[in-house]
Amino acid sequence: MTNDVSRRGLLLGGTGALLASAAPAQTVKTAPRFAVSSYSYWHFTKERYPMEKVIDHAASLGFDGVEILHRQMTDESPAFLNQLKRRALLNGISPVMFSIHQDFVSPWADERGQAIRQTLYGIELAGKLGCPGVRINSGRWRTIRLFDDLMKVKGNEPPIPGYTDEDALQWCIDSIKACIPAAEKAGVMMVLENHWGVTLKTENVLKIIAGVNSPWLGLNLDIGNFPDDPYPELEKLAPHAAYVHFKTYFGGGEYYTLNLDYKRIAGMLRKNGYKGYVSLEFEGKEAPETAVAKSLDLMRNAFA
Repeated sequence: MTNDVSRRGLLLGGTGALLASAAPAQTVKTAPRFAVSSYSYWHFTKERYPMEKVIDHAASLGFDGVEILHRQMTDESPAFLNQLKRRALLNGISPVMFSIHQDFVSPWADERGQAIRQTLYGIELAGKLGCPGVRINSGRWRTIRLFDDLMKVKGNEPPIPGYTDEDALQWCIDSIKACIPAAEKAGVMMVLENHWGVTLKTENVLKIIAGVNSPWLGLNLDIGNFPDDPYPELEKLAPHAAYVHFKTYFGGGEYYTLNLDYKRIAGMLRKNGYKGYVSLEFEGKEAPETAVAKSLDLMRNAFA
């Protein structure tokens, strides 16, 4: 009987090896989940685009998630937040990110304290909405007041006299660290965007993330926030991405237009094993009712 069992095992083992050798390993291309920022429907104009309409339209197009911009909200009451969650559920779309605009770059502790409180409030609202993430910025020096003027110098803003970027980085690190316990308690991950300000420089983004050194802080990689050649910077940041902003410019950009190689960018993310959400930030002048649909097609083709 022992010999029979041994022979049977050898036969099965040989068959398994043969089948394994006959089936070559394949790399499966998987598309990420696509979200859309409510900012895509509202570019800081006087009349705010209703969040309810964002959810309805995004869901009708087939988006998986929606990113809610705090500045766009007209109501923060518990009843309104619950209505948004209910609307998202019935439409089969998930609130995935809550986007805030706070500014940690200030020599004055009271201003940084206010930015910390704003971030804590954002974390709280994100939790109430069921968003597992909150987008944060570093902030900027504000030595150039008008955004159009900032764009003329490609976002390179000089520090306040007497201070350096190293000061700003430490303020950001300390301020974000102060928010980590609340983020962990709420189950809401903070994601730092490479944005105008001190995080315009890739090395500064990575210094802040390394300085905070917490699983509750990740990178929000925005592919449209590089004023010069974006690809070397994307290569550096792609391995660290926890969330991605996908910029499109149908009708010409509100502030500028970039001719991005979306296939190339998608390839970088795929090469680095990115599995998170890719969130549309449409920033063109075309009506969102048509441009958001075109953008989703572009996103799908890029990752096909």
